[in-house]
Amino acid sequence: MAIFNEKEFICYKFIILTSAKPNKYLNKLKVLKTILVEDEETSRETLRNYINKYCKNVEIIAECSNIKEGKKAIEEMAPDLVFLDVEMPFGNAFDLLEQLEVINFETVFVTAYSQYALKALNYSASYYILKPIDIDELESSIKKVRENIEMKNEDDFTLQTRVLLENFKHSQNKDKKVVLPVLDGFEVVQVNDIIRCVANDNFTDFHLLDGSKKVICRTLKFYDDVLNDSGFIRVHRSHLINVQYVKSYKKGKGGVVIMSDDSHVDVSASKKQNLLNYFS
Repeated sequence: MAIFNEKEFICYKFIILTSAKPNKYLNKLKVLKTILVEDEETSRETLRNYINKYCKNVEIIAECSNIKEGKKAIEEMAPDLVFLDVEMPFGNAFDLLEQLEVINFETVFVTAYSQYALKALNYSASYYILKPIDIDELESSIKKVRENIEMKNEDDFTLQTRVLLENFKHSQNKDKKVVLPVLDGFEVVQVNDIIRCVANDNFTDFHLLDGSKKVICRTLKFYDDVLNDSGFIRVHRSHLINVQYVKSYKKGKGGVVIMSDDSHVDVSASKKQNLLNYFS
């Protein structure tokens, strides 16, 4: 009999939950009623063709070229999934979501590269695919949507969207929130409540102000990219710290940072100067 330590068991459990579905399950997948909201006709046509050719059990029930059409179709047709272009004439994807009284569907955002928009999407753990559309990314996004639909209730959809809209409108606000995917769903945390993040294989351990630890189903590199404009510094390949909670620094080859929770965080020699520059 295989014996696992705690971390190995969590990873093993996660793989089983997300990957090991029997073949007969694939034949009984719910058909996802899908709406496309995209102002560019060629992009809309490409997305439609890719979905029809490569994505089983996805039915396109409406195509819309602007926010007004999209809002009307969503309210009348109750989709499971909406592919939503971020930038459109006379508004953007976030304007559309803000106009909806009820959000009980998954959204996959489609966008050309925009650092401003992508930061907001990453903070809220939203799915997006970049133009030009990659077939593998498209298939992956639909797979993740299916897993989310099985786990979420209507309140979850609303909460996640609310976090997204708040972060997009107040990108410089210190009260930003981040949606953290966990094994049985997600949790919403104030960015200012995060003291430090620690790499844990393909997971990340979040250490919070209240003394709790969250095991999050994404890598430290992902959160390094997301949080680097919110006062977080990567001081080691395994450590990302919130600089507002640094108590002291002890010299050494790389040195050691003592955090407000009295944890001692190693600083690698290659990251030392970045840390010192911040406090200089």
